[in-house]
Amino acid sequence: MKKPASRSTPIIKKRCAIYTRKSSEEGLDMEFNSLDAQREACESYVASQKAEGWLLVPDHYDDGGFSGGSLERPALKRLLADIEGGRIDVVVVYKIDRLSRSLMDFAKLVEVFDRGNVTFVSVTQSFNTTTSMGRLTLNILLSFAQFEREVIGERIRDKFAASRKRGMWMGGWAPLGYDVKERKLVVNEAEAAVVRRIFERFAKCGSAITIVRELAAERFVNKYGKRVDKGMLYKLLNNRVYVGDAVHKGTAYPGEHEAIVTKALWDRVHAILAESPRTRAGKTRAQTPALLKGLIFGPSGRAMSPTHTRKGGRLYRYYVSQSVIKDGADDCPISRVPAADIERAVIDQLRVLLRSPEIIVATWRAAHDEDAEITEAEVREAIERLDPLWDELFPAEQARIVQLLVERVDVGVDSVDIRLHTEGLTSLVTELGAIKPESRKAA
Repeated sequence: MKKPASRSTPIIKKRCAIYTRKSSEEGLDMEFNSLDAQREACESYVASQKAEGWLLVPDHYDDGGFSGGSLERPALKRLLADIEGGRIDVVVVYKIDRLSRSLMDFAKLVEVFDRGNVTFVSVTQSFNTTTSMGRLTLNILLSFAQFEREVIGERIRDKFAASRKRGMWMGGWAPLGYDVKERKLVVNEAEAAVVRRIFERFAKCGSAITIVRELAAERFVNKYGKRVDKGMLYKLLNNRVYVGDAVHKGTAYPGEHEAIVTKALWDRVHAILAESPRTRAGKTRAQTPALLKGLIFGPSGRAMSPTHTRKGGRLYRYYVSQSVIKDGADDCPISRVPAADIERAVIDQLRVLLRSPEIIVATWRAAHDEDAEITEAEVREAIERLDPLWDELFPAEQARIVQLLVERVDVGVDSVDIRLHTEGLTSLVTELGAIKPESRKAA
């Protein structure tokens, strides 16, 4: 009797991708690291399923040094892209928390797996995501993984807070004036001298822009190669590490490190910082000489001197002709001019002159004698940089630049004529490389 032919179910090939992850980069440079161990275990599992048609894809999906609390991982993104592209049938991991430690994130991954008809397998936690029981088991395991991550985070935060209360340095960029040695802040004497000078200078002048300009003129850069701008300066002046404190969430504790500035100097600086920027600017302005002192001349050719008067508590400034002072008001057709008006007119004319092609070319030629490689475009760019910067400068800085640029201002009955220093323009072009738009007075 003839036996019926046996029927065999065809084996369907399943393309398997192995995903591995390690939170820190520690040990990844070893010849056989954690990622290798995870992959070896997964490869053995895939090989055991060869009879079921499981085949390993050649691509490696390894994320070394990435947390499981986020989906922003390069290898994981490649894996999801290949799943969306229909190139993966099974995702194999050593443990489910290698793929994600967040229940919400894992739910998103399962949605991607479902759309691509992809099965998820954990080598050490056997379950199948295609069944309701498998999904329940997965959610329970993920809940514990997320709980573990949150507990670890709380422990780290608690340890950090306790260490700061003891005054310990807990890492990060070392502030100017200190180096980190054996996980402790150690005074860098060369930088500490600069820090003390900044505090002392600010206590005297109260002007951040003045200090920034002085540091720029010295071409000073911090230990990371950056010039000190106004924002960095204010951050330095408010950093309590310089008086020996360790700060955690706004509360200061005695630090293990040595202080760089005294408490008395700190208090003097912060008494100035407590004033409004407008008040500080007013004090600086009051100490600043008149903008056109020594430069302005009346119709008679005699110099005009700055003076002021007070009425009703307000200050009124003027430039008065020496002819009037010495010979009386009848000797000069213009006895005095309001300082604010004439200074504004001179600055407006100065801005127009600085943009003129004739001045730019003359300045370039003068600068070219000192630096043969400087181009006309570089000179134009440096001069144009002054215009938007001008209104943000302190009066002392404005006066210095006017003295540098202007040789003479002649006030006529119907006109104001300005004569410029070409040499001053050349010096300014060189100096503007150090004056940055960030170096401005406080708003």
